[in-house]
Amino acid sequence: MQNGEHVRSDSGHSFSHPGLVLPTQSVQNQIHELAKTLPPPRKQNTACDACRSRKVKCNRLTGQDKCQHCLSKNYPCTHFVQQATSEKKRSAAARRPRNISTSSSSSPIGEHNTPPWVKAAFGPWNSGRLQSYGGLNMQTTTPTLLHHLFAPPESDSTFVFKSRSPGYATWGDMASKLEDEAFRAEFALDLVEVYFQIVHTRLPLLNPLQFRARLNLQATQQRPVIAKQDEPLHPALIATVLAWGAKFSEHPLLVADRDRNGGQSLLAKALIDRTRELAESLKVHRKPNPDHVVISLLIEPLQCQDPRHDNGFHGFWLTSGIRNLLGLQINHKSVMADIKDPEARGTMIFAWWMACLSDAFSSFYYRRKPMLDDDDYDIDFYTADQNTQEADPTAPSPREQLEFLGYYRAAHALARISRTIARQLWRPSTDQDGIPLDSVLSYISDLTKWRDAHLSKVGVPPNLEANWDFVSAVSACASDAQYHVTWVALFFAMDEFGIRDVDDAFAPSSINQMETAKRKVMEEALQASLRIAALAGVLTSNGYLKLDPAVMHVSCINAGNFLARLGRPEVFQCIKALDQYSYAYEETKEHAREIRREYEVALQKGPNNFHEMASAISPSARTFHAEAMMSVDAITNGNGKHHGHTYMSI
Repeated sequence: MQNGEHVRSDSGHSFSHPGLVLPTQSVQNQIHELAKTLPPPRKQNTACDACRSRKVKCNRLTGQDKCQHCLSKNYPCTHFVQQATSEKKRSAAARRPRNISTSSSSSPIGEHNTPPWVKAAFGPWNSGRLQSYGGLNMQTTTPTLLHHLFAPPESDSTFVFKSRSPGYATWGDMASKLEDEAFRAEFALDLVEVYFQIVHTRLPLLNPLQFRARLNLQATQQRPVIAKQDEPLHPALIATVLAWGAKFSEHPLLVADRDRNGGQSLLAKALIDRTRELAESLKVHRKPNPDHVVISLLIEPLQCQDPRHDNGFHGFWLTSGIRNLLGLQINHKSVMADIKDPEARGTMIFAWWMACLSDAFSSFYYRRKPMLDDDDYDIDFYTADQNTQEADPTAPSPREQLEFLGYYRAAHALARISRTIARQLWRPSTDQDGIPLDSVLSYISDLTKWRDAHLSKVGVPPNLEANWDFVSAVSACASDAQYHVTWVALFFAMDEFGIRDVDDAFAPSSINQMETAKRKVMEEALQASLRIAALAGVLTSNGYLKLDPAVMHVSCINAGNFLARLGRPEVFQCIKALDQYSYAYEETKEHAREIRREYEVALQKGPNNFHEMASAISPSARTFHAEAMMSVDAITNGNGKHHGHTYMSI
């Protein structure tokens, strides 16, 4: 069975949604190209010795050997300090590799002081000794991998087969077809297409063209020897992509599974569990490797996002991805610049920023200590040259790159604010005494400045254009909501910990300042929650939240909890959004029930369940003000749906 026999047309997938046209394969490739064309870190410390000593800007025109200052003074334009600094950094990077394993104290430096990323990290993942798990190892062929992944439920612990057919009954009437190898291959290809049409548009970590070419479905004993660029895919990466596809696919087999099990697919859940177990067995979380970075970052949002559940968000795979990135020294600008392969470099840059942003936001949302801090990396987003001429006409234009970089620059700025708040909330002194007043005032100022600088560029525009597509709509709503939920999360933090004035908490001026800060955060949190509810209403009315890979759920939950405690009727927009979210994330249905119960209590008792922020809750906060809310009609001109065609492109 050759891969070419299973190449599908753009419409050859099992997912269907009225009015929604999924992205074509060419568009999927463009999304990945745009993601990995983040420009490499620019060189710094380029001032000549004379300008450096005078501490002035060194301005050298293109084509000239000397800077303007040295030309005017007839000085020799030398760069001895710069050269010495660069050599020192490069040698330091080779001497100080990050050792991510706590179980071993051996140095990861190879012979001739070669850092590990040079020889092994960016080489084939299947080099070295084999790791096995239930008969699976790095040399397992794709058909054999599918045979194990699609084993009946009772084989979960060891993937050992007995009588297959009876065990499939819990997965629905069609599950027994998974006994057939040809059907498994067809089913797997369907899940791959669903992944690239839905998940890839939000998390473009893979190259669609290369993935399809390397997905070998030949039924041979060993993986065939092929070109380096087409070497076999990591088994855990294949499993991760299939698990994502099963989360959203409407293949008849999965539809029958959901019909049998109350709307939830037990097969999809089994694939998530088996993907995690396979990744752990193959040491994805321990060995620095580019594939392991991508696998870790894709597994984290794949699983249950409720930290209260045993299999919920605990940050394990996100932390593993970051540790792998640090092990590869991707946080070093000098190391990143030395990666010669543009594909590998671009993917690692994108993975780094995805991990960096996720670490900051999740630390704030889930009250844990951030793993990264500002001084842990020296790479940053830089603007692409608008005058750059693209040699490849199919490559993203400089304008697209600028828009892409603008989005991530704004997200990084917001992430740094979230990281700062998260570190403050983690301190034992905050739990004991409260959040310092100066810190609260600083957060308010920083969030206000961010809104003025970025929200109009990355948030939802005042009037949606007629041709606003799916990706633009969901991305703008997500970045808009991500800013607004920061106010809501800050409100809940202040409600839990309170505020303290380090200098004099009992001075009238301090009390006035604290109450003013509380009212300010209360007002911003209310408007933010109303905004999120309206955005959630738009996405829900179009059926988009059933396609969301764990991006908007935190905003819907926080805004819903806030509005429910005030007894605000807009809370039902969040409840409906979470109900739709439960198609792929079952735990959000329970969140919806909890929010509804909170709302019913508030209707009977008034604004309820507030503590340190109770003094900032005014009676009018419960009153429904249509003019104060950014309603769904304000976004959609009254028809409950955004205008234009619903298709995916970028």
